[in-house]
Amino acid sequence: MINFIAKSQLMQRKYILPLLLLFQILFLKIIVFFPEFVERFYSNGLYPIISRFSRITLGKIPFSVGDIIYGIVIIYVLKSIVKIRKSWTRGAAERSGAKKEWKNAVLKTLSILSVVYFLFHFLWAMNYYRQPLFEKMKIERDYTNADLLTFTKKLIAKTNAIQTQITKNDSVKVIFPYSQEQVFEMNLDGYQTLSNQYPFFNYTNPSIKKSLFSLPLTYMGFGGYLNPFTNEAQVNYLMPMYNSPTTTCHEMAHQMGFSSESECNFIGFLASVKNDNLYFQYSGYSFALRYCLGNWQIRNEKVFDELLKTVHPGILKNYKESEDFWKQYETPIETGFHIFYDNFLKFNQQKDGMESYSKFVNLMVGYYGNREL
Repeated sequence: MINFIAKSQLMQRKYILPLLLLFQILFLKIIVFFPEFVERFYSNGLYPIISRFSRITLGKIPFSVGDIIYGIVIIYVLKSIVKIRKSWTRGAAERSGAKKEWKNAVLKTLSILSVVYFLFHFLWAMNYYRQPLFEKMKIERDYTNADLLTFTKKLIAKTNAIQTQITKNDSVKVIFPYSQEQVFEMNLDGYQTLSNQYPFFNYTNPSIKKSLFSLPLTYMGFGGYLNPFTNEAQVNYLMPMYNSPTTTCHEMAHQMGFSSESECNFIGFLASVKNDNLYFQYSGYSFALRYCLGNWQIRNEKVFDELLKTVHPGILKNYKESEDFWKQYETPIETGFHIFYDNFLKFNQQKDGMESYSKFVNLMVGYYGNREL
């Protein structure tokens, strides 16, 4: 009798975590309607404590702890797949017991997913449900083609001027003189200046790493990512270095609790151009200009062609450098991963998916308005 009760209790426990997964999903469907609550109690309350603890704990470690954890998980998953495939080859006599094993395997998988899903949101991803940056910074959402054209022309003039200051020749591309480690350290200057104006962009306790998965990231078409479990900003060290400051600032923005890709592009741009270093400013302005030109290429090909004629050849050579770099790693893997990540973003409150990266043009045009670059 005692053994029966013990077995019954054990069976009931197997269902607890899978059921909690369902409750978590339902909870997130509800919390989406309360961004002010998330902003106050999580993004500006609990999360900064979690984030600071993670960065203090892991920031001084010279390698990516998160990448190592992911590597171990990948090996474990591959071994599990091999084990499952072996079970398919069993004889008919063993298949009756295999049904029970499959049921246990499904429950175990759902239990693991439930724990991972909870940690993912508790440690970082609740920020997907926070107040939009438009509201936080009181930026106008709407703009006209005339507004975009005026801003793009200002951006071209500014980027041209900085490129000339650096190279002394409008036809020479900018060659970045700093190492990846120097970029990680120097980016703090831009964030310090930015936080003087907006205290919520204050960044302390750096935890920025060169990703051990930089080659796979390149094949997937990404310049970096934030590990939500260890709060380490991972940067692809293989990409052209002139892109590194803005890409790194983008990942640092994720660390501060900004989940939207468009918002992190905008924050990364601001932190780069607020830096006193010309190379860092060039990284930010050339990054923003490329998105604005891309926007015009979609909106009006004729206007795009006219704008392109006014961009210094040296800047276009930097763009070609980036294009050539990414092109050599183009494979179906990139396409497949982009489809996956596009749906992942849409599932997590970013309805534009991968297109949300370019939506930061809205933020730039709205933010600058009558401001000078």
